[in-house]
Amino acid sequence: MSTQKRFKVGVTIHPQQCTIAELRDAWRRADELGVDSIWFWDHFFPLYGSPDGNQFECWSLLAAAAVETRAPQIGPMVTAVGYRNPDLIAYMAGTIDQLSGGRFVLGIGAGWFERDYDEFGYAFGETRDRLRTLKEALPRIKERIGKLRPGPAGPMPILIGGGGEKVTLRLVAEYAQMWNALGSPDDYAHKSRVLDEWCKKIGRDPKEIERTANVNVSSAKEIKEWLDAGLQHFVLRLAHPFDTKTLARVLKESAA
Repeated sequence: MSTQKRFKVGVTIHPQQCTIAELRDAWRRADELGVDSIWFWDHFFPLYGSPDGNQFECWSLLAAAAVETRAPQIGPMVTAVGYRNPDLIAYMAGTIDQLSGGRFVLGIGAGWFERDYDEFGYAFGETRDRLRTLKEALPRIKERIGKLRPGPAGPMPILIGGGGEKVTLRLVAEYAQMWNALGSPDDYAHKSRVLDEWCKKIGRDPKEIERTANVNVSSAKEIKEWLDAGLQHFVLRLAHPFDTKTLARVLKESAA
């Protein structure tokens, strides 16, 4: 069935301003709808609504959802590299990949939410500092994955989130099997072309990197704009109260 789809449809479930029971119900319902991927963001405090509202930890949720779902892929969208030792990230990823039966995607990025850093005692620094941390972490993660016993149960692709044209997209070309970004379809198409150029410079086939984006779409026209921009894997946002009507509609459109 998935091979007949026009495009993939995933969902980032926002683990905030809700109860754990509501969150579990949300990922179960998304899974029952037949999504291609399930994601959680990696933050320590809510990104909107009450700043002191409920917020649940990404990797703990991934471990739980890994054994309760059957979606083809599950992962963080995306984990901030500065929050954990790179070797530990690889170790955690390997265990959740085992729990999921080989469906885990290691989504990773440089990080941006300053409150997380400040209140948990991490150095926030400048953007260039966080990008340097990401650049240094990726080869360590790759090396540690190769040393895991047991190794991953599946392919465990690396997804890198971000659109920086000088550093981030080069790192995508060098290390990732999937790329995720924000923005308009036009902006995404431009950055996708930049990624293609980086791939050519390092001798990699651009088609090896699946194009994903976090999008808000509800109409066939909007879907077409994203498809024309080169998007292959739509990742919709699902926030409390976790209404899945739009998700169901886009899933139906993907199979049309």
